[in-house]
Amino acid sequence: MSKLATVYGGSGFIGRYIVRRLASEGWRVRIAVRRPNEALFAKTYGVVGQVEPCPCNVRQDSSVQNAMLGADAIVNCVGILAEAGKNTFDAVQAEAPSRIAKLAAEQGITTLVNLSAIGADPNAASHYSRSKAAGDAVVQREIPTAVILRPSIVFGPEDQFFNRFAAMTQWNGILPIVGAKTKFQPVYVDDVAKAAAMAVQGRVRAGIYELGGPEIKTFQELMEQMLTIIRRRRAIVNLPLPIAKLMGVILDTANAASMGLIPAAITRDQVRNLARDNVVASGSIGFEELGITPTALDAVLPEYLWRFRPAGQFAEIKESAQNIRS
Repeated sequence: MSKLATVYGGSGFIGRYIVRRLASEGWRVRIAVRRPNEALFAKTYGVVGQVEPCPCNVRQDSSVQNAMLGADAIVNCVGILAEAGKNTFDAVQAEAPSRIAKLAAEQGITTLVNLSAIGADPNAASHYSRSKAAGDAVVQREIPTAVILRPSIVFGPEDQFFNRFAAMTQWNGILPIVGAKTKFQPVYVDDVAKAAAMAVQGRVRAGIYELGGPEIKTFQELMEQMLTIIRRRRAIVNLPLPIAKLMGVILDTANAASMGLIPAAITRDQVRNLARDNVVASGSIGFEELGITPTALDAVLPEYLWRFRPAGQFAEIKESAQNIRS
């Protein structure tokens, strides 16, 4: 019988790519998610019965334990960008990985891959980064053979970065950003999934891997590249950090007072993250050691951002017609 991998958060942005890769390589995959009905699409990644969603609340021991019964390997992709109710950074990104690792160790599971993030640091100003570091530390302590993957900002068809800002250009003549000079090293989601699949199959030695793409660009440069691809001209306005922090305080307060009904476009913690470069640290191990050649932005962005162009899928045809007339 083929081996079984439990992927916590396997229906999320990065998780679904990991599930697809594992299924294509013959693994049975159990997707542990809060709402299995919303993960049914992932069953098509394999043959009948190969990929199955199951209910799981990563804040509960019994739920986490049931999801890993009989598993040969575990991947944890659970993470949040902003806190909401009981899903705090500590609960989701520190306590949940710790719970998964401890219960896995009790069951004798030694293959564990934990998705973290570049910038994870117990001394970081950002609560998000501190919680990631706390989870990583316990995972490594409980399962010394674990592999920790720390990607920079991840891009792909379902991302919440380029899609979000491209959507903003459709109704606004300006594009406001925070941290225009902050550097990023965007990494393609399937490259991260490939690294995770290699780790699950035992082809990666234990340790922390920082994953960044082939290009390092500032936030403003990334937005300029995006605007070029979607054929729109917008004024990029950088909000000074003090103003952004004040906005974060106001929006956090409004979100809390409305019990989540008023969404926070930006939080104080996100502002703290945006004040710090998000690139692979010098001397760290990453794609080169894995034998993976990271994918460039231009090779992927046009494939899913075309829908934000004024002429949508007909943009290139329209441009070609104009060239003929001229």
